[in-house]
Order: sequence, then C-alpha cells, then structure tokens
Amino acid sequence: MFRSAVDIQPACLGLYCGRTVLSVNGSVETYGDCGVCPRGQRTDDNKICRECMGSPDRYDWLYLGFMAMLPLVLHWFFIEWYSGKKSSSALLQHVTALFECSIAAIVTLLVSDPVGSLHIRSCKVKKLSDWYTMLYNPSPDYITTVHCTHEAVYPLYTIVFIYYAFCLVLMMLLRPLLVKKIACGLGKSDRFKSIYAALYFFPILTVLQAVGGGLLYYAFPYIILVLSLVTLAVYMSASEVESFKDLLVRKKRLVVLFSHWLLHAYGIISISKLDKLEQDLPLLALVPAPALFYLLTAKYTEPSRILSEGGNGH
Repeated sequence: MFRSAVDIQPACLGLYCGRTVLSVNGSVETYGDCGVCPRGQRTDDNKICRECMGSPDRYDWLYLGFMAMLPLVLHWFFIEWYSGKKSSSALLQHVTALFECSIAAIVTLLVSDPVGSLHIRSCKVKKLSDWYTMLYNPSPDYITTVHCTHEAVYPLYTIVFIYYAFCLVLMMLLRPLLVKKIACGLGKSDRFKSIYAALYFFPILTVLQAVGGGLLYYAFPYIILVLSLVTLAVYMSASEVESFKDLLVRKKRLVVLFSHWLLHAYGIISISKLDKLEQDLPLLALVPAPALFYLLTAKYTEPSRILSEGGNGH
C-alpha cells in the first residue's frame, strides 16, 4: 500500500480536482499541488489523480455503438431521400457510407490509447456530473476559480469527436468521386445533396455530443426505442402498408422493416444490458410486436373508412 500524503497537505477542494503523483519512492508517493488531472486520469477517493486502466463495459460499448450509428443512419436517410425513385446509384452509396463509417470506427480505435490496438482503456462512469466537470470548478475564496476541467469519463467523450472527424474526412475523399461517376440519372444540383446534408448534420451531431453527451449516455436506449417505433409507423403509413401482402410487394419495405427490428433489438439489449440472459433474452421476442400490432389494426384506422362509417351513421 502507498502511504497517503493527503493528511499533511491542505484539503483539495472541488469534486474533480486532484493531486498528480510526482514520484514514487518505494511505498511513498510524492504529490503535486491540487489542480486538474492529466488526460487519461481521474481522481480516486483520496483526491489523487490515478491512471484510467479499466476497459469499457458492455453498456459503454453500446453507447459508443449508438453514437457511431447516428451518422450512418443519417447518411442512409439522405441518400434515399435525394437519390430519386429511378436512381440505381442509391445502393452503392449506401454501401459506401457503411464502408466510410466502418473504417472511421476502426481507425478511431487504433489511434486511441493504447495506440495500435482495437482495445481502449477507460475511466468508469459513476454519475452524470462526470460528463460535465467544467460545471464543478471550485472557487475557494469566491474570487479565484481553480480550473479542474478534465475528461473524467475518458475516452467516451472525446472519442466520439474523433470518430466524427474521420467520418467527415473519409466522406469528402470518397463520396464526391463516387457520386460524380455513378449518379448520372440525377441532375447536377441533386447528385451532391446527400453530401451537402452531411455537412449540416455532422456539426449538429458534434454540438449534440458536446452539450448532451452525458444525457445521451443515460437516455440513448429509450431514444432508440421511441424513434424507431415512430419512424416505422410513419414509414408504413406513408407507404400505405396495411397488410402483410403490402410488405411483400417491394423488397425495400422488408429491408426497412428488418432494419427497424434491429434497432428495436439494440434498444432492448441496451436497456437490459443482458446482465441475466435467462430473463433478458426472451424480451427480444417483443421486437416484431409493434409492426404486427400496426398491421393488425391499420385497416380499422383507415381515415376514409372512419369518415364513411360516420357518414352512414348520420
């Protein structure tokens, strides 16, 4: 055990202020002044800055997966939105977007500590305030502020920004050449609109992570479930899907349905964390339930039918 020098030094104020270890001589540690911990460290219970040597748990990886999916899903949405019904280039653009995001994710893991490995070391997230250390800088004399802002959730906060940067760079390197070569069925002003859309949503995602990263960390499973349910209902309503036969008319509808089912499953897994497999795995049987409920009840909620029955009643 190291002998603590905290008892003979002035108290280290602030929730996230700590003393760095200057040297270790046998069982005795020498500490520096109270201040901000270096990157990759956070304070322990004795207000000493310690290296983050843990690994992300399952929930942390699910959160990173969610943040990685956001630009990919938005890419796919805008590619589909602007490709047009007659365009044959949409599929290749979808594959390219998947390739860009996959390579960006791999490169991000490789450049993170330890460099060259797909494994990353991290600090354990203990509470919501860990994401917002800038709000907890102490002012001992109510005049001077001791700045102790650091990444207490290392690297869950900054790794998302690095990933978005690589996504943007790879998109600008690959997509314009691809679109210019294959998107001949679109007008000159339309073929690059999916790329222009990405130039808008990447800054929005960056601000979202910067401001709401901690809130997203705790709320993302429920966000996935709610948004996937709403978007599936909107899509099926807009596509006038009212029966199982309508789903089988076009393969694209089945692809959209299965994609939403994957999102449902991801949300359920994120909520349950699969801590108890015998209890949590049966929950995945609920994945098709929303779509089945919609298909079974759609014919009863057809507006024209309701209006006609209302007119007949009078």
